[in-house]
Amino acid sequence: MKDNLIHLVRENIANLQPYQSARRIGGNGSIWLNANECPISSSFTTNIKSFNRYPESQPKNLISSYSNYACLSNDQVLVTRGADEGIELLIKAFCNPGKDAIICCPPTYDMYAINASILNVEVKEIPIFKDTWKIDLKNIQRNLDRVKLIYICNPNNPTGSIIPKKDIINLLKMTFKRALVIIDEAYIEFSSKDSMVNFLKFYPHLIILRTLSKAFALAGIRCGFTLANKGIINVLNKIISPYPISTIVSDIAEQALTEKGIKEMKNRVLKINLNRDWLICKLEKISLVKKIFNSHANYVLVRFYMHKKIFQKLWEKGIILRNQDHKIHLKKCLRISIGSYSECLRLIEEIKILSHI
Repeated sequence: MKDNLIHLVRENIANLQPYQSARRIGGNGSIWLNANECPISSSFTTNIKSFNRYPESQPKNLISSYSNYACLSNDQVLVTRGADEGIELLIKAFCNPGKDAIICCPPTYDMYAINASILNVEVKEIPIFKDTWKIDLKNIQRNLDRVKLIYICNPNNPTGSIIPKKDIINLLKMTFKRALVIIDEAYIEFSSKDSMVNFLKFYPHLIILRTLSKAFALAGIRCGFTLANKGIINVLNKIISPYPISTIVSDIAEQALTEKGIKEMKNRVLKINLNRDWLICKLEKISLVKKIFNSHANYVLVRFYMHKKIFQKLWEKGIILRNQDHKIHLKKCLRISIGSYSECLRLIEEIKILSHI
């Protein structure tokens, strides 16, 4: 942008640090363990030919498929471009710029704070407790003034930890008629018993975000869902783009949500969880590993001795991890996405070599 146009940019955007996605950071790897993607792609076919027509604003068949999967009614489901669009829509719908605030609990997914900053909404950061990763309920309660939304990632990215249901219920009780509680369940299929979806009927201010990017291995199609009571879904439908989900995306998502597709997803989750447990077992025996944090997702957070050297040397060998050292409580930590068995084996072999240098 030429200098004579810079002054037109909103002040909060000019000063904004963009989200550092795995693809934006880049790398020339052959083993990508930095974006929590599924290591193997699914295969789909489509018979759609009506590319000259706009898609449905909210694809009825897709909504029906997901509501059946989540055991909800159709009017409790909104389809979005990934869960990220749901994060943004909620701030747009409920927060007044320059007046209201959101709460997020770092270290966590950065897009809660980034979306709020883009929309000129204050971000109150209430860090989770170090190493136990529990939310600080007392501190949240003390900071509820002007707060409209509270974002909780569960399982949490990047720690892989689970917030106990009793803590979430206590949070819901303290925020009743005061704020909305959004539980981001992007990784919930890897720990399905911990979902809060069954509590939607008890707490009208509870909202759940879901995605097909992780367990369903469909990160490339950008399809997510917002689950909430009918009133909230109606509000979000007022501001969502007219055609957020393309016809092809909708068709592929519907196929993934068939009985066959769900069975394949569950088998995939089982394999990834087994690979995760195997990887943790092997990491525990390596001298460069200082601490491994328990994970309920398709990644594991590890604190290393000489983490910079490990990250860089693996990068040079085409094994790309995610450095978390800059985040609160995560000094010397790297996040490792769970790849295929062969990818995990190669990772262990290379770290072992580094441990003897």
